[in-house]
Amino acid sequence: MTFRRVIYNSISSCNQHLKLVYFKPREVHRCVAIKSKMSLNEAKKIAAYRAVDEWVKNNTAVGIGSGSTVVFAVDRLAQRVKEEKLEVVCVPTSFQARQLIVENGLVLGDLDRNPQLNVAIDGADEVDKDMVLIKGGGGCLLQEKIVASCAERLIIIADYTKNSHKLGEQYKKGVPIEVVPLAYVPIREKIQKQFGGELKLRMAVAKAGPCVTDNGNFILDWNFPQDVNFHWSDVNRDLLMIPGVVETGLFVNMAQKAYFGMADGSVKTQDK
Repeated sequence: MTFRRVIYNSISSCNQHLKLVYFKPREVHRCVAIKSKMSLNEAKKIAAYRAVDEWVKNNTAVGIGSGSTVVFAVDRLAQRVKEEKLEVVCVPTSFQARQLIVENGLVLGDLDRNPQLNVAIDGADEVDKDMVLIKGGGGCLLQEKIVASCAERLIIIADYTKNSHKLGEQYKKGVPIEVVPLAYVPIREKIQKQFGGELKLRMAVAKAGPCVTDNGNFILDWNFPQDVNFHWSDVNRDLLMIPGVVETGLFVNMAQKAYFGMADGSVKTQDK
């Protein structure tokens, strides 16, 4: 009678993930090694760790982004601060980032005392071939863009699903646009008329009604037409000219380098 036993063995030192499958047919024993994909969290972790190792130096001020990948960046930063006795001030981009800094025992700063940052490390919802980003899936786009604008370098960390040739290729939730609540309906109508596509008011998950940002605003998610070749710097400028638009999730000409954790355990880099 044939039986099969499966053993998972992760070899972190060489980033190999093997699934060992043992078969016992009637006549012969054989073992087949099948390479499996790295999980998204593992991919996020290797990208975050490498970026922190390469960009965070002693006696610097660092912008701390928001989102799931940044959790690994803060974890690695806390390790380095403890092991290497680094002097680093961390400036958050959201309530979540602030909590991560405090919970990991790092030095909490702000832009009042640290208006110029050496580097900001943040995630992205999507990065295209020209290093244009969509950010704001977590609702922190305004503070993320402010902190990024104060940094000498904006470094992006992400998993392989965020690496696209063009925006909208993989990320299907659209471009977040933070708006003043009383203006969300006229803004929605103006954008749909000028650029096409569809805008939806982002709704909250654990409360009734719309999602409210850390700044007390609403978010419109713009599902833009995929058959139009937008010049994103022009689109971003035109959106910001609409009264009531506070900020967009388009980050154009801001990021210098991106690190993508890949499914095979490698880290792909992309430069501006």
